[in-house]
Amino acid sequence: MASKDNKALMSTTKKKHRYVATICALMLCLSTLALYTSCTISYKFNGASIDYTKIKSIQIGNFPIRSTYVWAPMQAIFQNKLTDIYASQTRLKQVKRNGDLVLEGEIVGFDQFNKGVSNSGYSNQVQLKMTVNVRYTNNKNHAEDFEQKFTATSTYDATQQLVNVQEQLVTEMCKDLTDQIFNATVANW
Repeated sequence: MASKDNKALMSTTKKKHRYVATICALMLCLSTLALYTSCTISYKFNGASIDYTKIKSIQIGNFPIRSTYVWAPMQAIFQNKLTDIYASQTRLKQVKRNGDLVLEGEIVGFDQFNKGVSNSGYSNQVQLKMTVNVRYTNNKNHAEDFEQKFTATSTYDATQQLVNVQEQLVTEMCKDLTDQIFNATVANW
């Protein structure tokens, strides 16, 4: 009988030790989490590093088309992708004026070139190229201000008409351009 009582006592003691060990491990995890979240700089997997205690807003101006060749929907597609990337990947408030960060510019190039030639001597691939000039102002740290051109390209088969593939290609290039601009402005790479 004493043997059963000892086993029951040891089993209860083991359960208490496991319970205490679990509580200690949980407290350690919570304190480590508190340590990491108390930092003021936010690092995300998308590469953004913004000190949200200093930078709270972004002003994104219109990017008018200033290229020789114009496809009207291009400006709206680019503008939407640009505002979306900052809205979805940062906590910055988008404002109409007096932003801590300011993005302005224009679409300065939209061109197509023959990229490949077939055995028969005719073009078999066409490259579409889009260039955007960006002026970036950081009103909290003017040492980071810049003006730079960003370019994206996409290729399509010369047997296709540009009007049939233009929307898809422009959308792809706008995504590439906005990723480049995002990385150059708030990723600090």
